[in-house]
Amino acid sequence: MPRTPLLDPQEYSGPCYLPDWGCPPSLGTSGGPWAAWMPPAVAGLSGTCVAVPCRFGYPEELRPATVHGLWYFGSPYPKNYPPVVARSRTGAVHESFTGRAKLVGDPGVRDCSLLLGPLSPELAGKYYFRGDLGGYNQYSFSEHTILEVLEEPVLEVPPELVAGEEVEIRCRVPDNCPQLRPRVGWEGIEELPEASERELHEDAAGAATILALLRFRPRREDGGRRLGCRVTFTNSTLTFEATVALDVQYEPRVLEVSGPGEAVEGTPVELGCEAEGRPPPLLSWFRGVTVLREEPVSTGLRLVLPRVEPDHAGTYSCVAENRHGRHNRSLQLHVAYAPRSPILNGSLWVVAGDPVTVTCGAASHPAPIVTVTRGRRVVATAIYEPQVTMTLAAARPEDAGEYLCRAENQHGESSLAFNLTVEFPPILLPDSRCTPGGDGARCVCSASAVPEPAVTFDLPSRNVTVTEGHRDYTVTTPGRGTGGVVTVTGILTLRGTLDPRLAVLCSAHNPHGSVRQQLRFHHPGGLVWAKVGPVGAVVAFAIVIALVCYLSQSRRKKAAGSPEVTPVQPPPGQGGDPAPEPRPLQARWLRGAVGRWALGVGEGPGAPPEPAPPPKPNRGPPEEPPEYAEIRVK
Repeated sequence: MPRTPLLDPQEYSGPCYLPDWGCPPSLGTSGGPWAAWMPPAVAGLSGTCVAVPCRFGYPEELRPATVHGLWYFGSPYPKNYPPVVARSRTGAVHESFTGRAKLVGDPGVRDCSLLLGPLSPELAGKYYFRGDLGGYNQYSFSEHTILEVLEEPVLEVPPELVAGEEVEIRCRVPDNCPQLRPRVGWEGIEELPEASERELHEDAAGAATILALLRFRPRREDGGRRLGCRVTFTNSTLTFEATVALDVQYEPRVLEVSGPGEAVEGTPVELGCEAEGRPPPLLSWFRGVTVLREEPVSTGLRLVLPRVEPDHAGTYSCVAENRHGRHNRSLQLHVAYAPRSPILNGSLWVVAGDPVTVTCGAASHPAPIVTVTRGRRVVATAIYEPQVTMTLAAARPEDAGEYLCRAENQHGESSLAFNLTVEFPPILLPDSRCTPGGDGARCVCSASAVPEPAVTFDLPSRNVTVTEGHRDYTVTTPGRGTGGVVTVTGILTLRGTLDPRLAVLCSAHNPHGSVRQQLRFHHPGGLVWAKVGPVGAVVAFAIVIALVCYLSQSRRKKAAGSPEVTPVQPPPGQGGDPAPEPRPLQARWLRGAVGRWALGVGEGPGAPPEPAPPPKPNRGPPEEPPEYAEIRVK
């Protein structure tokens, strides 16, 4: 085999002794210390070979006749009996290196280069050179080379491949066997976008390497893809291949959030979250800004709500986070529940005539039907709205009372009763009157109002005002009625003989106004029925009836003597029954006057004027004035 230099002189920085390395002749013959120069490490693929370039030097004053050398494996000292790898002269070597190692350099020219091959794993280790100049001039150099036997090329992958960021993968192949020149190629890169290849040659202190480079931008879907570096030789069937599965890291992504959009109050709810990311992300469940649960290095996270309440409604977000980014997805949870107790907003105490606006609302889901009723009458309604507004343009006293606000949906109902109070000035009640009894009279003045009215009596003829505290005055307040209405009844007892001109005024007032009215009062002359008693009343009533009958008969007799045109009466059965005879106007007026007299109406200073009697009809010659009976009642 022709001898070729194994070490590039341009890469050699130590002393130069050999003219064929291009060294100046003076350096090649100069002396130096005991020293050796060789690659600190060299590598080769199993089954190939390795040429280890080596140079050594010794003191020039020794001037040996011959120079020999040998290589040890594992130790430089003969006393340790290390295996002999190769010798420059005939001699025994260790069986492991028989036919597999050769000292190809010429120690006489300070060249100690070694050729090993075919390589196998057991040849890996440290190799030491020992120079033999004859006699005691033998020296084991401490400098050594470490042989590494590879079963495949070395793939250098960055510690982190991030999706979208450009990366470079290196395939390192030893090129230290002169007989076998490697060829390097990539496999599995067909689907990689924007992949580029190039090749470099490195020589580090005599150890040659081919460096194949592959650049590309990995994608998320490239995670797990296998890439291979394949080595072949031009004049050999040896093939070596190294593969790697790409561990592409990428920012997390929440794939799915699951759970019901609506749940009924009191039922359990489970929310799920599925995510991916490299490295596996930290998963967290949030509601608003509150962390409900989190779990590191996970691709799935469950959130269980054992018993949902209305406060649990809202937006729930699953957040996935790793050092490359953050991603989240959300879902909206609605909690269905029956209406809560209604809430009122507005004034429930108003003055008559003022507008009224009362709002009643109830929280629920779904929105309720809200109604305001008074008794069986619906006052206001809102359908599928959170509240209803009851409006009265002008409050009246009769609007006061109890109302009911009721909210309902398919999950239940609730209600709230409330009272509307309408303040108004006093109103005198119909039972305000004076009633005679015994020696005197009893006058009642009743008034209703909100707030409570004050009731007084005025006697103008006596210039007296009777209020609470007077000995003849009593007042009663039965209590509040519907809508808070207060009825006050004042009773005035009049004692002794009553003056016919006596007038009694009833007055009531509160902060909103006052009212005053004269009570119907009957003076002693009009209290006839009280004087005559029950029996006298019957007798007087009989006399009145007899007088009316007498007057009617007298009138018909006088009318019979005057010529009158008598209308033709239709025969029976034709045109209906004959019309009844009209009642004389005087008779009707007299009966009415007697009735008023009997009941005591039209007497007293405050009585209305009595109607005048009707005019007499003009029927013929003047008539004699009728006779009237004089009735005296004692």
